[in-house]
Order: sequence, then structure tokens, then C-alpha cells
Amino acid sequence: MRLHFVVEGQTEETFVRDLLATELGANGIYCDVHRITTGRRKGKVFRGGMVSYQHLRNDLVLWMKQDSARDSWFTTMVDLYRLPLEFPGLAESKRLASAYDRVSFVESQFKEDMGHPRFIPYLQLHEFEALLFADTECFQVALPGIGAELAALRAVRGQFETPELIDNDSPPSKRICEIVPQYGKVSSGPLIANHIGLPTLRRECRHFGEWITALLSITSRNQAEIEIPE
Repeated sequence: MRLHFVVEGQTEETFVRDLLATELGANGIYCDVHRITTGRRKGKVFRGGMVSYQHLRNDLVLWMKQDSARDSWFTTMVDLYRLPLEFPGLAESKRLASAYDRVSFVESQFKEDMGHPRFIPYLQLHEFEALLFADTECFQVALPGIGAELAALRAVRGQFETPELIDNDSPPSKRICEIVPQYGKVSSGPLIANHIGLPTLRRECRHFGEWITALLSITSRNQAEIEIPE
């Protein structure tokens, strides 16, 4: 099985490459990943960031055409926080009270818009850094010597039922940087997540856990029954 990830930035790319690819590979799923293509100029390809929905869609469509075999699957890892306004279902989702209902609705509209039977959309609630609150003790691995800061991170986590609900009124990354200014999104984030480990991330972050369960399930699906539309 091949699983292709299109992700928002370097942090997500590193996380997929260093943690998810290893775990999924142990289950017979070969993974590759690239950041969203945002432009091409003078032979150079520019990647990273969520500038527009069309950039993400174009990347997925191109990859789906390049690898149309029945053992190839596709997924995403982008933040719900600050999605472009034209993202499918985003405007309608704001009428829903529950953050989990909103993200599930937008994902369903995204899947419908892509129209591909082997596409499993995933939007991170609310952004990647939410995952790091699954075990705040692991911040010490990337940021040794923190003490009072660790207690403050612990206090943030304690305010919410799950890390995924640390809301976008003050997003997880902003909270972390206010407490630990030396935090580096690309250098620290994936390292902390790796030390937390996939079992804890899945247990503490329900929506993330459901995504991983869906990805692991592709090995048991009946590929012969799936047809790619013309």
C-alpha cells in the first residue's frame, strides 16, 4: 500500500516522515510526503503554507493522476486554524457549535469536492501544536532546563477536556511561544511529538486518533471493489 501525504508546512512534513511513516510502515503502508506547492518560478518549486484552497487541490489532483493504482491512497495534514475562506464547507461549518462537528463537516465537504474514493482528508484541530499538549512533560526533551514553564504548560492543558480543544481564540502555538519563547516550531515540535509517541497522541487527541485508525484500515479494505471515477 502507498499513502501520499500533502501537508501544510515543514513541521508537518517532518512529523509525517519521522513518526507516522515509521509507524505506518510497520503495518505495510509505504508513505511519502510533500508540502503544498504554492508556486513555480524559473524552474524552482515553492512549497509550504496554506495560501489558497486551489493550491492544495491542484497538488492532490496531480498526484492522484500520477499514481492511479488501486493500492495508492491520499491524505492531508493541514490546520483548521486560518483555513482560506474558500475552503469547501468552511463558511457553513461556523454555524455548528462543536469544534469536532465543525472539523468533521469541513472534512466531509473536502472529500466530496475531491471526489476520489481513496482520499482520507484530515484537518488538524486547531493546529499541529495542539498535539504537543498530549504530554507536556515531553517538552523537556527539546527544551531542557524548563521548570516553571513546564508548570504553565501543564496548567494550559488542564483547562481543556482534550488538547485538540485548545481554541483558536489563542491558538496552541501562540500559547507555547508566550510560555517558552525558545520553542522552535520546526526544530522542537516534531521532536516533542516523537517523544510523546503515537499511542499517547491517539489516546489524548480523539480526532487525530480517528485519522490514524482510518489510515491503518486501508490495508484491510477490498481494493477490487473500488473504482476511480472517470
